[in-house]
Amino acid sequence: MTSPTAPGAPIRVLIADDQDMVRTGFRFFLDAQPDITVVAEAADGEEAVALARTLRPDVCLLDIRMPRLDGLAATRLLAGPDVADPMRVVVVTTFDLDEYVYGALRGGACGFLLKDSGPTLLAEAVRAAAAGDALVSPSVTVRLLKHLTRAPRQAAPVRTAAPAEPPAEPLTDRELDVVRLVALGRTNAEIAAGLYVSLSTVKTHLSSVQLKLHARNRVEIAAWAWQHGHARPAS
Repeated sequence: MTSPTAPGAPIRVLIADDQDMVRTGFRFFLDAQPDITVVAEAADGEEAVALARTLRPDVCLLDIRMPRLDGLAATRLLAGPDVADPMRVVVVTTFDLDEYVYGALRGGACGFLLKDSGPTLLAEAVRAAAAGDALVSPSVTVRLLKHLTRAPRQAAPVRTAAPAEPPAEPLTDRELDVVRLVALGRTNAEIAAGLYVSLSTVKTHLSSVQLKLHARNRVEIAAWAWQHGHARPAS
């Protein structure tokens, strides 16, 4: 995967959505951020893939329902397991459907947001993706992982589900603390505040957990926590 954005450089973003008003709104807000710049817009999936391959933006924001090529197919072409140099894709959609969440994450997306999540969370998702992290709308994360816990056999085909085997090296108590909060949809900043540690410490713990669990992202870490009884739903 392309290296995280260099410190100090603006995060270059491509926006793909078939609604002009949505693209305009996203561009207006993101361009107002001091560390983010929108470098391209696309009105359909084919245009998005072509522009992304040409411009190599740091983050691609893709809607799902687009003409010519939908966002899930575009995600697979830009970030799928067969892509030699995958890009960072955040799927942003109106439709809160489990099949879309699964499809986006299977296709290699490192973020999944609902359009009503608000501009602040949108910017956080862009920054997380550019830093090599991932952000999924907390409501989506918790619902998805509750589903994995209730019906593991239904979740088996989902490639983002965590491995069933226990980690070769046990997680430390502090790593488990971090994992529990990840499973409840907390961001790195919220985990740091909740555990009274620095943001860099949280990132170090997450890197160690990913290695131990052979997890590709924080969604797989969270799935492992729910499937193995290391998380509880928010009260």
